[in-house]
Amino acid sequence: MNAGTAPTKPMRFWLIIAATAFVPAILSSLTAFLNSRLDGRTSWRDILAAAGVWLIFAPLTRIPYEMTLRWKIRRDQIARTLVVHLGGAAMMWLTWGTAGALLAKLINRIPPRVSFPLYYFSLLLTILPFCLLLYFAVVGCVHAFTYYLEVREREAQQAQLAAQLAEARLSALRSQLNPHFLFNSLNAITVLVRDQNTADASRMLELLSGVLRQVLQNEKRQEVTLNEELEFVRKYLAIEEVRFSDRLQLRWSIDQTVQDALVPEFILQPLVENAIRHGVTRKDDYGIVEITARARGDTLVLSVQDNGPGYRPVNDGGVGLSNTRARLATVFGDRGELKIANAESGGTVATLRFPLKK
Repeated sequence: MNAGTAPTKPMRFWLIIAATAFVPAILSSLTAFLNSRLDGRTSWRDILAAAGVWLIFAPLTRIPYEMTLRWKIRRDQIARTLVVHLGGAAMMWLTWGTAGALLAKLINRIPPRVSFPLYYFSLLLTILPFCLLLYFAVVGCVHAFTYYLEVREREAQQAQLAAQLAEARLSALRSQLNPHFLFNSLNAITVLVRDQNTADASRMLELLSGVLRQVLQNEKRQEVTLNEELEFVRKYLAIEEVRFSDRLQLRWSIDQTVQDALVPEFILQPLVENAIRHGVTRKDDYGIVEITARARGDTLVLSVQDNGPGYRPVNDGGVGLSNTRARLATVFGDRGELKIANAESGGTVATLRFPLKK
């Protein structure tokens, strides 16, 4: 925030400062009332004068407010700024003293044997220390408030930039999956064509066109429901079922209570693709891919397991897995996890864990 700009909602701010004048006004009038009662009389002039002096001060808070917005106290210009603020304090002091003296004359509170100039000069000397103290108290409050707003604005800008950076990174990672998935699918179709299996190749092209239509016409959402993600995985697996014919068996274990949970889009497809590529394709007999989804407290747990030869770290650096880890880190930080391990019953299990959000 620049020196010449006002903080957000300035009227509310200076009215809050001015409202504090009502506290000493009430206390001063109460003191004057009690003193007059102790003397056996009730002097409404004293009460009005005591309250009036502080009520006059309320609108004068605008002077240090505006002066501070235009001349903030900076280390490199402290001497010049202090001189300016002393001038503002003098303006406030003279205005306050003049208005107080005129009020006293208006309500006939000046003693008969005291001339107006003498009363005026005496009043100025009386309020001088209070005026200096209150002026720089308001200056301090304005400084604190404007610096607080600057910090909040800076934090908001940093959060916005971080969100934009994360969105851009997620979009880049998301778009990275499309050619990767397309390349693998076209490679499988090429194998079928090479084997002169035109019927299966034609069927795979039809299924692939449907999947690509969904990918390219999607709303570019970063999160979808688990049910939507599973529907996309089913379409992808339909392509693989054509490729492997009766050799591929699919098992689903989906907790119905988490189907509306939000997940990063295309988060499961790379894991399923890895299960087929490193598990099913390396078996001479049938291959099994099991997909599970369940909740554990406030964490959503998704897993993809195959019955292949098992996990080998050499397989851990592919595009799909590195992409998935990067997306989890971007969206969930250290609360997102992808773990690859050997399954107890044989094969490999890839497990995703991240916060459950519906």
